[in-house]
Amino acid sequence: MQWLLLAIGIIMEVCGTTCMKLSDGFSNFVPSVLTFVFWGIAFTLFIFALKTVDLSFAYAVWVGSGVVIISIIGILYFKEPANALKIFSIALIAIGVTGLSLSDMIR
Repeated sequence: MQWLLLAIGIIMEVCGTTCMKLSDGFSNFVPSVLTFVFWGIAFTLFIFALKTVDLSFAYAVWVGSGVVIISIIGILYFKEPANALKIFSIALIAIGVTGLSLSDMIR
């Protein structure tokens, strides 16, 4: 159950960060409000996930997954520039998160 909470928390964090971009410096009302709603849900779920998931693992997966997903959204939706080094770096983060996930299963 805690893994599901962590996964949904990551999705909420990504939604909050995307709304933060759409808020245009908090000048657009709805995305500004949604930023706080999504981040509030995200942190609440993260706190509950930490009841049984190790902090070092949960935080690394939280941040790494968020960076990968937000980077992809930035490239595809916001038309941010992408080059080989950026894509390679995103792939390394994704590999690292996968490795952490697998290492936690091996205990």
